[in-house]
Amino acid sequence: MSPAPVPAVGARIRQARLERGLGLRALAREVGVSASLVSQIETGKSQPSVSTLYAITTALGISVESLFEGQETSVAVGELTVVHALAAFSADPGRRIGPLVTPGEREVLELDSGVVWERLGHVPGTDVDFLLVTYRPGGSSSGSGGLMRHAGTEYGYLTSGELVLTLGFDEQVLRPGDAVCFESTTPHRYRNDGDEPAVGVWFVSSHTIP
Repeated sequence: MSPAPVPAVGARIRQARLERGLGLRALAREVGVSASLVSQIETGKSQPSVSTLYAITTALGISVESLFEGQETSVAVGELTVVHALAAFSADPGRRIGPLVTPGEREVLELDSGVVWERLGHVPGTDVDFLLVTYRPGGSSSGSGGLMRHAGTEYGYLTSGELVLTLGFDEQVLRPGDAVCFESTTPHRYRNDGDEPAVGVWFVSSHTIP
């Protein structure tokens, strides 16, 4: 059984933006991207990079984990109404809560810049990202090459491939068996310069903005 894809997170982002009374251009200014990119993300025409996704959720005061949650919402786009089921697994609460998540039950989120997130589980009421992360060859957490920062604490363990971590002014090469942990407010970026996918387990404890 193949992993279950996660529907586009754009509708949830748009919902959070409207709830906070933010215009498209205002959110784009806070994130540092174009309004057209935000619009494309919200309508599902484009996927954000890891850094853009964290920047958007920080600006909106929501956690990345909350993008996997949510309910079915109707979003008007021009004269069309697009219905997004923001959590394919919501129809099966037992699978969503766990405690066991089999490979065929993982939700998969394809991000820009060659990064794939597979959700390994979630305990309701917590803002924790428990993920199997894959950086394809040439993949990076930031398509622009810039460093990102966000609330929370992050722990990672690389199981295969090599991954370059830029953390502040330092650069480290992670190899299978290597582990990292740091405050996510420290500017950082991951990239895969190799010819093989870099795969690891990541645990990010998020702190939402009140």
